[in-house]
Amino acid sequence: MILEMKVPSPGESITEVEIAEWLVQDGDHVEKDQAIAEVDSDKATLELPAEVSGTITLKAEEGDAVAVGSVVCLIDTTASKPEGNPDSNTQETPAPVVETPSPKVDTKSTYASGTASPAAKKILAEKEIDASTITGTGRDGRITKDDAIKAVPSMGKKIDTEGRGVKRTKLSMLRRKVAERLVAAKNETAMLTTFNEVDMSPIFELRQQYKEIFKEKHGVGLGFMSFFTLAVVRALKLFPAVNSMIEGKEMISYDFCDISIAVSGPKGLMVPVIRNAENLTFKGVESEVKRLAIRAREGQITIDEMTGGTFTISNGGVFGSMLSTPIINPPQSGILGMHNIIERPVAVEGKVEIRPMMYVALSYDHRIIDGKESVGFLVAVKEALENPQEFLMDNAIEKALEL
Repeated sequence: MILEMKVPSPGESITEVEIAEWLVQDGDHVEKDQAIAEVDSDKATLELPAEVSGTITLKAEEGDAVAVGSVVCLIDTTASKPEGNPDSNTQETPAPVVETPSPKVDTKSTYASGTASPAAKKILAEKEIDASTITGTGRDGRITKDDAIKAVPSMGKKIDTEGRGVKRTKLSMLRRKVAERLVAAKNETAMLTTFNEVDMSPIFELRQQYKEIFKEKHGVGLGFMSFFTLAVVRALKLFPAVNSMIEGKEMISYDFCDISIAVSGPKGLMVPVIRNAENLTFKGVESEVKRLAIRAREGQITIDEMTGGTFTISNGGVFGSMLSTPIINPPQSGILGMHNIIERPVAVEGKVEIRPMMYVALSYDHRIIDGKESVGFLVAVKEALENPQEFLMDNAIEKALEL
């Protein structure tokens, strides 16, 4: 029996995926549920498991964009599983491979190669870009209007790559989608960033005193993310415009807080969502952060787990960032950037003291969030972090930590 394996739907509104990598080769024997490929959608990278056991025949190449429901491989269930690998001692030693340089090919094979269409020529002239520096994607290498629109003026002469190594790597569908969303966020929102700094001493003292007891009791560490998440939830309740987004001519505000957290995964940045963070305790937040981070790093995160957030927290501090302007995660209207903690001299009640300080940044959409609200929001976050016992724990530390 020959089974046709089709691309399953990774989620609502997704119509095609890209074959990122085949994990097996044509003619291999595969077992049922064995991961045979990694496929990229515009939201996540997912593994494609074999539906049955048998010999596989691949019907798509790596890098191919295939529609949901299309056949990507065949599995012959009647083929018997091959015996074990032959003794490696009996295998012949392969002859050395001598590489010869490939002859240089003249890519200007027709009169159209490198020639700009009239519309493209006008755009390139306005940008003051030489057509000879553009690689055309049209027929026979013609430079199209789209090529001209995407062309970026060089800050110097074209890089001479002859005799030097150059590597071209196709961007994954996920990375391309992230790039599109970042550009859209810059172009389609009135994004501004406001900054503040936080004295992390109170949180350091709480963690020093309770982190071992907390971990022993709950099986997760008492990290910074729970303090920041709960501080953000409090600030969102005080300034609901930050927990809103624009849809057409309307502003939609939410009475719940689904907090997206930026996590670095093997395929790039992913942003899983902590649902209903307003109902979570320190234990609940830390457990959810750990669960989502593990799933993201192991490539098991689902699309549903990465969509629908109302506000984002990004922690560039784990990579050593001292200060940055985070980009809004559309359609959200705000993102909080955390940074590294550095001991600095600060004035405390007229005296200079060394304190662990962190810069924080709030990027926001000025179309619906005014300066007063953005500054007030960030001050509320600072206030809660510098006095967590009062604002986040209701002056009952052990009860808040469920110890």
